[in-house]
Amino acid sequence: MNNPFAAFSHMMPAAGAANPFGMAMPTPWASDMADAFKPSNGQAIQFDPERLAALQNDYTQAAAELWMQGLNAKPQGDRRFAGEAWQNNPMAAFSAASYLLNARTLMALAEAVQGDAKTRARVSFAVQQWIDASAPSNFLAFNAEAQQKAIDTQGESIAKGVANLLHDIRQGHLSMTDEAVFEVGKNVATSEGAVVFENPYFQLIEYKPLTAKVFERPFLLVPPSINKFYILDLQPENSLIRYAVEQGHRTFVVSWRNPDESLSKAQWDDYVEDAVIQAIRVTREITGAPTINALGFCVGGTMLASALGVLAARGEELVNSATFLTTLVDFTDTGVLDVFIDESFVKMREKQFEQGGLMPGRDLATTFSFLRPNDLVWNYVVGNYLKGESPPPFDLLYWNGDSTNLPGPYYAWYLRNMYLENNLIKPGKTRICGQKIDMGKIKIPVYLYGSREDHIVPIGGAYASTQVFKGKKRFVMGASGHIAGVINPASKGKRSFWTAPANHFPAKAQDWIDSATEHKGSWWTDWAAWLKPLAGKQLAAPKQYGKGKTYPVIEPAPGRYVKAKAKA
Repeated sequence: MNNPFAAFSHMMPAAGAANPFGMAMPTPWASDMADAFKPSNGQAIQFDPERLAALQNDYTQAAAELWMQGLNAKPQGDRRFAGEAWQNNPMAAFSAASYLLNARTLMALAEAVQGDAKTRARVSFAVQQWIDASAPSNFLAFNAEAQQKAIDTQGESIAKGVANLLHDIRQGHLSMTDEAVFEVGKNVATSEGAVVFENPYFQLIEYKPLTAKVFERPFLLVPPSINKFYILDLQPENSLIRYAVEQGHRTFVVSWRNPDESLSKAQWDDYVEDAVIQAIRVTREITGAPTINALGFCVGGTMLASALGVLAARGEELVNSATFLTTLVDFTDTGVLDVFIDESFVKMREKQFEQGGLMPGRDLATTFSFLRPNDLVWNYVVGNYLKGESPPPFDLLYWNGDSTNLPGPYYAWYLRNMYLENNLIKPGKTRICGQKIDMGKIKIPVYLYGSREDHIVPIGGAYASTQVFKGKKRFVMGASGHIAGVINPASKGKRSFWTAPANHFPAKAQDWIDSATEHKGSWWTDWAAWLKPLAGKQLAAPKQYGKGKTYPVIEPAPGRYVKAKAKA
């Protein structure tokens, strides 16, 4: 990356391009990146001449200053090059400083591209990917810390790095944690309960009460189908499921089946009718409650919203309140994921799955990792392979690597009707389970949560639901990202959350944020206080799971479905 102006026109990686380790870039990253770099109008990239001249002048001056510093140059402001080995190795330090200058210039060039917002976003995304991949820290020949470790260990770190690489090639994905330490049901997903219903799509788990009395209105959680449910039950101290049980809620959760070929033709409608609505019905029948309280997380929230739309169209009042965690209902603001979505991309996926098939969970996981490549890809490439380190055990990253397939037709329908056409918020535009959907008919109380630094469901996208639901609502913003913001146990007292005056829902998220007040600690306590008056009176806690012979215990929690590994 000697000259960013020359590099800019040659940086586009071809589909299947090699990464620094000689392996093909994992799909769908390479193919999607190729699409992402194309201007949406199909024309060549253009720059404002004055802006381009200014950038060239700034780069020339900065490069001259760097050259004058020579081997005394030091890379500043980037933790990848903060170690002593980088600072004490003049050649490595100069290489890193040169890289950072070129990287800044390339990003400035990307931001100076003329065109519509989507074209500019695609160019910036692709350029950032190329910059991150080409960092000198990603190559043993340039990484001063890896070289120093190889010397200190007499080559043992290199041997261990090769062994780590071969291990990851065999298992088919990059190791982010020591996966051998964890076992579902043993030290993750350990809340006590039982499977009380199952069908080809999901198992329904009922959890053992931890209080002498429970609220009469049960509580059902719908996690995202793209992941396993135990993100909500990692450890007792950070389990949202356990927290709900401790608050006195008779708690149920949907545990999705990891799809195989038997579900290769499943549609969005199947998951809404035969999973979400079915789980609502079974929860009511087991408990005898006329209505339930429900929660949806991420895509689980979108499916829950779809189910509520179907029930509203049918005139069925089965749900008393709904909580939506980092959920998109209005897909106007989808953040960085928008760079992948256009008509040609969606048509390609529809063609791919028109006869059925599975969207491999590993491909989806790879795409999400490359939304934050330095943290979720290159950090582990450097540590595992160049330095020969073993990543420490971390339950959240174990869950992150426990991927789940999606039925292809379900995935393709979701792309078109949600991400591309945003049909869910258009009254009567889309049919789900045979019903024309009008989200304005959903009048139940809703609790809406968004994470401030979420890169999958941006805060503006989460907030947009306040303009969709017409009943009583509360919006809360939490600190951190898509997962860490949600899994923020009340007992830890970490981070913050923000609330605004009641019934204050301006059209723009930023206006709400400007009016909000910060509170230290977890949003869980705020949510628990909101849900309590909606849960009804208290009854003696049940002594048994399920309901007699109608819904007998099938097996102990967490059940079989969550333990099944993704198979392409």
